[in-house]
Amino acid sequence: MKITRRCFFLVLSCLLVILPIFPQTPDQKFLVFVGTYTDKTDSKGIYAFDFDPSSGKLTPRGLAIESPNPSWLVIHPNGKWIYAANESGKQSMVSAFSIDAKAAKLMLLNQLPAEGEDPCHLAFDKTGKYLFAANYTSGNVVVFPILADGKLGQPTANVKDTGPLGPNKERQEAPHAHWVGTSADNLFLYVSDLGLDRVLIYDFDATKGTLTQTASSLAPAPGAGPRHVAFSKASQFAYVLGEMSSRVTVFSMDGQTSHSIQDISALPKGFSGKEAAEIAIHASGKWLFTSNRGHDSIAVFAIDPAKGTLKLSSIVSTDGKEPRHFALDPTGQFLFVENQNSNDIVIFRINPATGALTHGYITGVPSPVCLVFFPAH
Repeated sequence: MKITRRCFFLVLSCLLVILPIFPQTPDQKFLVFVGTYTDKTDSKGIYAFDFDPSSGKLTPRGLAIESPNPSWLVIHPNGKWIYAANESGKQSMVSAFSIDAKAAKLMLLNQLPAEGEDPCHLAFDKTGKYLFAANYTSGNVVVFPILADGKLGQPTANVKDTGPLGPNKERQEAPHAHWVGTSADNLFLYVSDLGLDRVLIYDFDATKGTLTQTASSLAPAPGAGPRHVAFSKASQFAYVLGEMSSRVTVFSMDGQTSHSIQDISALPKGFSGKEAAEIAIHASGKWLFTSNRGHDSIAVFAIDPAKGTLKLSSIVSTDGKEPRHFALDPTGQFLFVENQNSNDIVIFRINPATGALTHGYITGVPSPVCLVFFPAH
């Protein structure tokens, strides 16, 4: 895999939740682990890279571990383990790995059935004792306890999303859980369901690891097809990205009570290819970013700090095809876009004053679909 420099570069933001900007030393570097699709591609699994924030350069370290379709990765808060969703239909699994940072390798701890079809998102509860898996095709959410050695325990909960379906009979023919995340107090689990056209809210019992669906939810416009969600730092605002509408719906949050205050497009006027993918808020709280697969672009929004509303400031090409995911580096300087169908990662630098993105380095990797950062010691 060859790294080439394009021009200048300026970018970065955050992920589905606001990520902290880690304390940095001038020479702090990171490992980057990239999940991929291995079906019908040359990919073998999870790949590792060195990342130097001082230069914005990404250097390949090779295959970290062979793994089938590791389409979503999360690093445990203790920094010892990585978990992957192996998205393979009825044979889908969830895998636990330990990290050898020096060798840039992963070692399999254990692997369990996903208890559903096509897990597409993973998240931890606030204690780090449980891992949630959203199974897209089967429309269910599974709770796995994390054991003392990092292995996954047998599920403590397996619940199917329920409710009326959305109006699109082709895409919303059944529940499709697409994203999971807990409330700041760890009492609730939010589940974005594309098929049910809403973000469901579950009661979460952290002592038992169980879930109970509540009557509350966040409902964008019919046919939006909620995909991913981002919350403001104080959780007073929720931003729901509609995959099928390529729009962001802003909700004002008061506990579990919410109401919509804005619905805004992430596409240029007149463009019809609506297939939004990722959403994230910069750690500064000033900007929100979304990716558009149909348009192959990143939309940049300015956030009104008092009202929580958005103003579209720019739409930037990803210089590739199918930006299924993007991630913000821990320093808050860069935004990494994984272009699934052009087999590359493009790094943008974020303007610290305006949030504007400038193209930077690009490196090849087969079918990249998720990316996480690990501090290199």
